[in-house]
Amino acid sequence: MKTILPPLYAQMASPSLSSVRFNLVKAERLADPGPVLQYELCGQRGRHMGKRMTTAIKFGTSGWRAIVADEFTVANIRLAVAGIASYVKTLPAPHRVLVGRDPRFLGESFVAEAARVLAGAGATPIVIPEAAPTPAIAFAVRTLKTSGSINFTASHNPPEYNGIKYSTLDGAPALPEATKQIEAAIDKIAAGGGGGIPSPLSTADQFETADVKPAFLKRLAELVDLKAIARSGIKVVYDPFWGAGRGYPCHLLRQAGVTVETVHDYRDVLFGGHAPEPSDELLGAAKKKMTEIGAALAIATDGDADRFGIVDGDATFIQPNYVIALLFDYLVETRGWKNGVAKSVATTNLINALAEYYKVPLYETPVGFKYIGALIDQDKIAIGGEESAGLTIRGHVPEKDGIIAGLLVAEMVATRGASLGAQLKALFAKVGSISRFARTST
Repeated sequence: MKTILPPLYAQMASPSLSSVRFNLVKAERLADPGPVLQYELCGQRGRHMGKRMTTAIKFGTSGWRAIVADEFTVANIRLAVAGIASYVKTLPAPHRVLVGRDPRFLGESFVAEAARVLAGAGATPIVIPEAAPTPAIAFAVRTLKTSGSINFTASHNPPEYNGIKYSTLDGAPALPEATKQIEAAIDKIAAGGGGGIPSPLSTADQFETADVKPAFLKRLAELVDLKAIARSGIKVVYDPFWGAGRGYPCHLLRQAGVTVETVHDYRDVLFGGHAPEPSDELLGAAKKKMTEIGAALAIATDGDADRFGIVDGDATFIQPNYVIALLFDYLVETRGWKNGVAKSVATTNLINALAEYYKVPLYETPVGFKYIGALIDQDKIAIGGEESAGLTIRGHVPEKDGIIAGLLVAEMVATRGASLGAQLKALFAKVGSISRFARTST
């Protein structure tokens, strides 16, 4: 099989990845945009390039994910995209689909292949040329009024993974009624030996493109009080974990006059040799930079910038559950939003206590942010969050957004003039002791 391999990376922090082996023919020419290379990917369970659809493709809480060259093959990508195209064609015309990615290995090639399959199916692909945050893609779906988006991302999973996430025309992760139809179409095509996959067009040169960054940054600036952050004089460290969030929150903060320093702010398809997850044990570089510049906090995002990580001024990692609770309290206090709050069933009961304190409706959802997104779309909640570091707010996208989470935390610290630790103590004084919520707060 032949395909065009665009430039894949600017820098790589590690020469190898033990969990997956990439065997590339003429690999020394990988960064050259010109040549057509025949490539072969060798995964943990052997060679797969000649292998056709060998695994059931199922869309879980955040799409379909698999190991590159194992189950995540070009053949299976074509199959999955064909299934999505089949579903899109059941929607009202025009059938326009955004196609984007995070910075993972071969993302450009996968986007190009998906665009060709969509075009072959009679849909119109709109390609996002650069790596883009998942929430930015969600916002573009809404503003460009497309039939949804295909996003090549494995979010916070290790670098040997990639995935396909389909979001519907409201920008939210596809609900089960949509994914079941997509899976049924995939099964039907696979049962026919793949004969139902539209013949991909030979080139992607003619496809429409979209820069999703400017409109998304403009919306974030409308939702966050950047001037308040600047007035406070606080300094901020941002760690994008080599991911799609690069150039987003740091750009807005600097533009507002805030001192911001970044770490891991370049492309590395190996994510430093570990999962791009903003967890406490992986935020050492951000903590070191905080000490160097005297920062009041560090904010971090994962590979596709839909999850957040927060570090207080004393280098204490703040559990996502607590961040959601603090922001709920802050939004009620500053915005006066008392329409409701949502949490997944595994999220801290501190949210329950705050809902009771403010006398607002509480919605407990199954695991999967798609259910919280639906409540945002219906304007039933001021904020919705889940324990795995995902949240969004009223008037924003019905999708997890780690970028707005970090920016709102910066606004909260700046406006209240207190550390997150101090704010947590005040919160517990308001609704009860920390022991009351310990079971679900870590």
